[in-house]
Amino acid sequence: MRVLVAEDHAILARTIATGLRRQSMAVDIAASGDEAERMCLLADYDVLVLDRDLPVMTGDAVCLRLRGRADPPMILMLTAAGTLEDRVHGLERLGADDYLPKPFDFTELVARVRALSRRTHTASPVVHHYQGISLDLSRHEVRVDGRAVDLTPKEFAVLLMLVEARGEAVTHRELVRSVWDEHLDPRTSAVRATVSRLRGKLGLPDAIVADAGEGYRLCR
Repeated sequence: MRVLVAEDHAILARTIATGLRRQSMAVDIAASGDEAERMCLLADYDVLVLDRDLPVMTGDAVCLRLRGRADPPMILMLTAAGTLEDRVHGLERLGADDYLPKPFDFTELVARVRALSRRTHTASPVVHHYQGISLDLSRHEVRVDGRAVDLTPKEFAVLLMLVEARGEAVTHRELVRSVWDEHLDPRTSAVRATVSRLRGKLGLPDAIVADAGEGYRLCR
């Protein structure tokens, strides 16, 4: 899942981004409304976490402008304006998909972001199984033939994409788009290094195959 956090309070933006990354999401940050709109036009975000009170262009204007374009991200408004009238205005007049007033509980934010992402994709199970590998999304747990495996958020996200592909190749570009963020240099070895560590932790050195020109696939 790829998320854009549009929030001009730098500390809060970094805190939200760090927390979402720990949930195996790829997260970028925009500090103004015009930057948020530009980034949404350049990249395919699943969810936009949008503060209403942004500089240069308000979150309200961003929401309206994105809603007028094809295939916009799901928009979660995150704002101190939390009255009933504010929520109704954000959802019905501006076209936001969800609305969460500040202050908020972070676990609720994660749940709402995930729920919005599910609305843009085919419903998927909470626990994924493939060739003896199981991933529990709610508990963030991985087991291989019943053995618990401790993975980092990036490793978990890569393995999830490979399991969901069910033996089909997942390209390098798809992994970068969904697991990392805009700051990753595509020339780096980050993806290859993560896959290498993943093979070692799974205890299955031949389970993840690199297909030249295609990407990676599970092969057990």
